[in-house]
Amino acid sequence: MKFFIDTANLAEIQEANDLGVLDGVTTNPSLMAKEGVTGKQNILDHYVKICNIVDGDVSAEVVSTDFAGMVKEGEELAALHKNIVVKVPMIKDGVKAIKYFSQKGIKTNCTLVFSSGQAILAAKAGATYVSPFVGRLDDVSTDGLALIEQMVQIYQNYDFETQILAASVRHVMHLVQCAEIGADVVTCPLNVITGLLKHPLTDIGLEKFLADYKKGNA
Repeated sequence: MKFFIDTANLAEIQEANDLGVLDGVTTNPSLMAKEGVTGKQNILDHYVKICNIVDGDVSAEVVSTDFAGMVKEGEELAALHKNIVVKVPMIKDGVKAIKYFSQKGIKTNCTLVFSSGQAILAAKAGATYVSPFVGRLDDVSTDGLALIEQMVQIYQNYDFETQILAASVRHVMHLVQCAEIGADVVTCPLNVITGLLKHPLTDIGLEKFLADYKKGNA
């Protein structure tokens, strides 16, 4: 399973990359705004900075909602760096844009997916990634992990090449369960990735090993 970090914070991206397990980055306009990155040129420059840190796919989201606008934005984003994946919303013109980009050899990430029907459309259009939002489904009393499981089954049935990118992953158990179900990629904040390191028995064991070492070498 690939690990992507869901942020626009360069320091967090660098830290995750230094850990040696980072495969890519996902961003969106909200994450850019959170880092104070506003204005078209500043946003484009920021994407390049991210690509210079991570040797992997970096999702850059279009903000247009019409076909022509998405195509124009997407082509501009894709020209920034070879690692850019154009992130397109799951709407009618978005599906059309995904098909267009797939025919042009431009990688895409279909975002804001909340049903298996939407996931089928994204795969049929040739999306590189499809992003179901686990946490947001949980927020409305729907089982987000059940959606991932259903998508895995459907994609296996028809050998779709689209990768399932589990998004809105909020805690370690989400990540582990996505791995168990068979998601191709998980994207999450840095604290979820580093949370995998933690276990009280590891801390207790290390403390004892170091204490015993000090006794023997006093």
